[in-house]
Amino acid sequence: MTFDPLRCAEATCQAAVVLGATLVPAAWQTLDGSLAAVLAAMFVVISAAIYALHAVTFDSFRLIRHRDRQIFSTGAHDE
Repeated sequence: MTFDPLRCAEATCQAAVVLGATLVPAAWQTLDGSLAAVLAAMFVVISAAIYALHAVTFDSFRLIRHRDRQIFSTGAHDE
């Protein structure tokens, strides 16, 4: 599997939406250096998890679709 910059950008945006919608409003009043570091670490972890999830699911779908095309293109199937 190779690194996909478009998938990384999508995962980064989705992680920003998740953190921006849930954690930042709740922590805004007490935001200091240590809490900012925790939020940054959570941002990296969530981005990596979303990237990995998309990589696994979309690559899996691509492989399955390719295999299904080979199966159905070689034999006749009933409808």
